[in-house]
Amino acid sequence: MSNDVSKNTASAVVERNPTAWMKKNLLTKENLLLLLIVIGVVAGVCLGVGLYGKGLSKRDIMYLGFLGEVFLRMLTALILPLIIASLISGLAALDSKLSGHVGWVTVLYYMSTTFSAVFLGIGMVFAIRPGEYGANDDENRKKGGRPSTVADTFLDLIRSMFPSNLVEACMKKEYTELISPMMISAEPEPEPEFAWNSTNYTIPEQKIAQYKNDIDDPYTWDFTPNVQANGMNIMGLVVFSVAFGIIIGRMGEKGRPLKEFFDALSEAVMLLVHVVMWFSPVGICFLIAAKIVAMDDPEQMFGRIGMYMATVVAGLSIHSFIILPLIYIVFTRKNPLMHFLAVAQALLTAVGTASSAATLPITIANLEDNRHIDSRVTRFVLPIGATINMDGTALYEAVAVLFIAQVNGVSLDAGKIIALRFNSYQKKSKLL
Repeated sequence: MSNDVSKNTASAVVERNPTAWMKKNLLTKENLLLLLIVIGVVAGVCLGVGLYGKGLSKRDIMYLGFLGEVFLRMLTALILPLIIASLISGLAALDSKLSGHVGWVTVLYYMSTTFSAVFLGIGMVFAIRPGEYGANDDENRKKGGRPSTVADTFLDLIRSMFPSNLVEACMKKEYTELISPMMISAEPEPEPEFAWNSTNYTIPEQKIAQYKNDIDDPYTWDFTPNVQANGMNIMGLVVFSVAFGIIIGRMGEKGRPLKEFFDALSEAVMLLVHVVMWFSPVGICFLIAAKIVAMDDPEQMFGRIGMYMATVVAGLSIHSFIILPLIYIVFTRKNPLMHFLAVAQALLTAVGTASSAATLPITIANLEDNRHIDSRVTRFVLPIGATINMDGTALYEAVAVLFIAQVNGVSLDAGKIIALRFNSYQKKSKLL
């Protein structure tokens, strides 16, 4: 009881005077890792800038980023056991009413912040209009992700929630592949139907009209469902783990052996996370350096799509430093700066890895160790967030599509913008 009182008193002091707390605790053992990560980020930027333009080959760049690749592999290897063990362990410890309440609040919060990020991105594009600053050439056009429709994206999301094979879900994910009429028309046909005259040949007008309609409407394209791709089906594993954890919690004493097993597994994985975190300064340093050296032409890139980048960065800054802190202040009545400091290791790791999933182990450790949040909550809320809550990706995709439309002089009506918003929400994480 006295320990809880002292923790609450210390937290109150920190909230009232964050500057004094920073001066007193900056060089303690708990913040040494954070300091090393900051040094690693700065060193990686300096190393990358210093080596850029020195004629490094592709193999040299691979050698430069090798330690960073090893670090990223270690983090990625912990994602699967961490998500499964933490979700099952956390939900098994919660009663059904509480888990249902936490679940609905979590999903509502994630949907709200993601939709706000998409709306913010759309608003930033119409306010800044970055597409009007670029030339209308092929280099300004975003090359391709695979084509998709809103309906297919939504159905793929539901399918991924219920994998037919859990073992396969650890290694493969599925999606619907659309086959463009242009791809079909590129195949040679033995007997094309031509209306032939004495001097030339023409394609029948009915065929041309049908071809144009097929090109404009992806819902008329041929498609292949359940195409497999490498990567974990995190959504399916999350849904299974949530259901399995709730069932174990309802089993009472009969489910206690399973609960204790997943509790021990979760703790073991978290201990591994703490070990891997001490390698993060070196890994992040060489990851950033390799990415900078591998850039083709930074000056040309910044010159041509600088306004696009500025729009995305401005939107992310408003969302990260204004909208989310305001939500935090409204619901907690506390200083958001202290929360940023508590998860600074995770934030800096995200800079180097560019993956919320790879940063998940460090985020859980930061919140439990630095903010003293109940492990039952963090290990239930955060794995779901790493799967469905990617505000930055949603904002970026919304800005990217509207930017391309502006560059090419395509006007989007309200219906298409709403479809864009929905499609941005149904985003996919490239790492998963």
